[in-house]
Amino acid sequence: MASASPTASASEPAAAIAPAPAPEGDPPATVLPPGEGGPEIAFFDVETSVPQRAGQGYALLEFGAILVCPRRLVEVASYATLVRPADPVSAVSAASVRCNGITRDAVSGAPPFRDVADAVYDLLNGRVWAGHNIVRFDSARIREAFTEIGRSPPQPKGMIDTLPLLTQRFGRRAGDMKMASLANYFGLGKQRHRSLDDVRMNLEVLKYCATVLFLEASLPEVLTVENLVERATTRSRANGIVSPDLPKPEANSPPDSSKRQRIVSPIDSVIPEEGNQRTSGPSTNRESVELVSHIEEMKLDTTTHMDASSSGYSGFLEPDDVSIECIEISVAPLHQFGRRSSIQHRDCPLQLCCAGLKVQFGVSTKFLDNAGRPKMSIVVEIPESLSKVLEFCDDLARKLSQESGSSSEWRPLIKKYGYVNRPTVRLNIPTIANSNATAYSTDICQKEPTGSIQKLDFSNVATTELDSLFVKGSKVDAFFSPELYDYQQNAGIRLVAKRLVVHSN
Repeated sequence: MASASPTASASEPAAAIAPAPAPEGDPPATVLPPGEGGPEIAFFDVETSVPQRAGQGYALLEFGAILVCPRRLVEVASYATLVRPADPVSAVSAASVRCNGITRDAVSGAPPFRDVADAVYDLLNGRVWAGHNIVRFDSARIREAFTEIGRSPPQPKGMIDTLPLLTQRFGRRAGDMKMASLANYFGLGKQRHRSLDDVRMNLEVLKYCATVLFLEASLPEVLTVENLVERATTRSRANGIVSPDLPKPEANSPPDSSKRQRIVSPIDSVIPEEGNQRTSGPSTNRESVELVSHIEEMKLDTTTHMDASSSGYSGFLEPDDVSIECIEISVAPLHQFGRRSSIQHRDCPLQLCCAGLKVQFGVSTKFLDNAGRPKMSIVVEIPESLSKVLEFCDDLARKLSQESGSSSEWRPLIKKYGYVNRPTVRLNIPTIANSNATAYSTDICQKEPTGSIQKLDFSNVATTELDSLFVKGSKVDAFFSPELYDYQQNAGIRLVAKRLVVHSN
């Protein structure tokens, strides 16, 4: 599908780059000779199939790009096209459709890449390329597509990858810094995972980040969360404002994803009009308190949100950051008669983290490993958001097990206890044995009421040491990986704890 708009029908033929209406004062987009490039920045994105087996590559399904004036960061032209892979039936799987919504029917009537290669080449070659994760993914798919048709790929004169750029300059304020997370952080809506929509969202995210950094650099001693809270709270107290809607956060309250996605609302009445020196009225005071409330929530997030990046666990996702439609089971050959299956999320092993899990049952040693050592584990209650992710993984893995012909009994991952059927899971604490001693492979830490976290050292593996930590009702922040197993007629998903942070009372 080629168009100046993402709403054009899939049956339309591929077309030339469509110029966007030029803003007043900007020259119109120039039509450039093929292959010469131009001064505009080419923001682009590709959508691909999701490989289902080892050795299967990505099939290009959609290409979208906008040309952006580097002086004013306005779009001057756009181009998008669906691409028909060599075999749409095998390329477009159910997992692929869940990820980007592009169906077999949609690409069956699209042009093959050979027919749109000239347009893609003329748009990209000799320009600065920009996009989110384009160094590792999108540009690699472009090179592969041109290589498959026996042509030399376009070459950039520079490249701007906004994923490492924003991670370095903006910091991990938006969690994993994926486009969906950044869009949520700035309130830009949900990422659609369609090429043209994504590149336009990429440009907006870049503008928002740049604006925030510009403001913070202008007044670094003022525009920080801590200073804003202190100043606004002091001003509110001086005016005698006491808001019943401003509760004190609990020290160990779990992070609320809705708070992480909130931005400070515009306050129209805080700054009086020029020449008007009257005192603030009730409306202004109320809006000031609302602003303080929003900033307090942002400050709460900085202290209770699981900072995975600073602890070496940056690849672990909270449940709200997981796109269920992008979860799949990857199967790779292990040896001549075996295979290894893993749960993937956007082509990476799925790793999860969740704060404030309540311990339902303390350390259990009723299971033994092959060497006769106790396999330690704890049972924790999980929130609904995590339950949905794990239920999806469990159902997906169970179906794969059945389709592969396994005769093992599937052991459900989630169990429910109590009159209200609270969902619980077992977190396994593996051990490592060497010539001298046995140690926990899980990092076990303790979190003080002040928020400081210290790693605990154990002289040996003994349940008595853990019993005093993981008591029923205690809270724990967990970093863990779901791993598939099929052993001795039992199959299922085992949650392997990589890091456990126990909250002190």
